[in-house]
Amino acid sequence: MLAKLWTKLDNAERKLRRSFGMDISTPSERRWSKLHYHLFDHAFLRILWTNFYPLAPDVWRSNQPTHNRFAKYADMGIRTVINLRGEDKYSYYLFEKESCDQLGLTLVNAKLWAREAAPRRRIVAVIDALRSAQRPMMFHCKSGADRAGFVSALYLLIFEGASIEDAKKQLSIKYVHLDFTKTGVQDYILRVFEARQTVSEIGFEDWIRNEYDAKPIQRAWDARRAEIDIAQELIP
Repeated sequence: MLAKLWTKLDNAERKLRRSFGMDISTPSERRWSKLHYHLFDHAFLRILWTNFYPLAPDVWRSNQPTHNRFAKYADMGIRTVINLRGEDKYSYYLFEKESCDQLGLTLVNAKLWAREAAPRRRIVAVIDALRSAQRPMMFHCKSGADRAGFVSALYLLIFEGASIEDAKKQLSIKYVHLDFTKTGVQDYILRVFEARQTVSEIGFEDWIRNEYDAKPIQRAWDARRAEIDIAQELIP
């Protein structure tokens, strides 16, 4: 009974969320999109809560910034913003693009998912974006906890030569990452790579480009299989 009620409420909320917030071109539509931005994307929480941390020289991680925060980061000298939520038609992206255009920030869209293992091509696109981005730069997802945490770990492993132990710390409660939820698949990916290294030495980027496969890793996570088992299965 309660499950059915919850499903109905969830479907109603989803329908309402998708019914507006796709236009900022007129004062009226802009007001509606602002409401959509704060109500459904929870932007009001991110006015003061930033989840903004330095990761490496001239590199920061963050949750979704507001316009005032983008202006502050531009004043800090940040030149590139990598949006891990990807391009979208809804309010959060429309306002982000507008802010970056107004402030002279380069916006790069590279979509990942928080609750799913992203396809190889998506992760490779993030690696390529990080490599080519003009510094200083920042990257963000919605809350700055899961996708931003995974990319932070990725960045440290590939560009800073960090250990897997240090990289895994980027996915922690400090950043409001909860590994016991569906977002724990991000930790699992790193643990599969860690297990793979016990077989033979391989760099994280090489592993992503040549062995990583999202679908079997996702199935293994859902089944809570031992990391070493799936790591060995993925070796060509």
